[in-house]
Amino acid sequence: MYPPIEPYQVGKLKVSDVHELYYELSGNKDGNPVVFLHGGPGGGTDATDRGFFNPEKYKIILFDQRGAGKSTPSACLEENTTWDLVKDIEKLRDLLKIEKWHVFGGSWGSTLSLAYAQSHPDRVKSLVLRGIFTLRRSELRFFYQDGASHLFPEAWDEYLAPIPESERSDLILAYHAQLNSEDEETRIRAAKAWAKWEMWTSKLHVDPAHIAHADDSKFANAFARIENHYFVNEGFMRDGQLLEQQEIDKIRHIPTVIVQGRYDVVCPATTAYALNKVFPQSTLHIVPDAGHSSREPGIAKLLVEATDKFADL
Repeated sequence: MYPPIEPYQVGKLKVSDVHELYYELSGNKDGNPVVFLHGGPGGGTDATDRGFFNPEKYKIILFDQRGAGKSTPSACLEENTTWDLVKDIEKLRDLLKIEKWHVFGGSWGSTLSLAYAQSHPDRVKSLVLRGIFTLRRSELRFFYQDGASHLFPEAWDEYLAPIPESERSDLILAYHAQLNSEDEETRIRAAKAWAKWEMWTSKLHVDPAHIAHADDSKFANAFARIENHYFVNEGFMRDGQLLEQQEIDKIRHIPTVIVQGRYDVVCPATTAYALNKVFPQSTLHIVPDAGHSSREPGIAKLLVEATDKFADL
């Protein structure tokens, strides 16, 4: 990845009566524009996210989605859907007077990248996608109900702990009740447990520092509440919509690179494979010694190679 840099401009964009988004620009003011779509939903951006792009070639645009990171109000679920976020991306593009830009997203960011590109294919120069997630019921069930639990039983026990045994037949729904409880202690306990499960499972080698991120109440509350809100509502789209032929047909002309960890249990490789199968014009890289995180060495290397490849497009 490229060395750390600081933004040359930061701002707030009012996108509704409720929400105001944080955004920042870094790199080359006259460079090739690229927008970074963070994961979660609710994860927010991080300063190190700038490092996926050559700062001499790219005008790097990061923003925090509704309710996430430095956007306000934090953890707000009102007017917060996939299609609200797609509209927000367009509002940001209009604000910055950008005709077309490159789109980069991992995990939920890959979901949003596909939704945006399928809605506005004429605005996208390229797609660089990592850890593919299309919010199908089967994907949610694997990670939050029965699948990843077989690989991380000790972490799964901690994830189960806030939920009474009688409510465990639908854990996403059970968590929804607690994450929206009127009791703050209940909400925060559930949020930390939800976030910790994902932090536990995100890397090939379990990283205690990454897990500790879930102890941050503000982060965990936004991350867990917004993720759960989207999952209870099935992403506000048809099951498998992003992989449907008529949707993929809209983006076949867009140069696309997919980077996927072989041992990603958060967003298993079957979804990246399914995307490449219906979208054979894309290039799929399966990294043999990586999990889910964009910071896995093999994944980060391929992501930077992809953005370098598209830098002059």
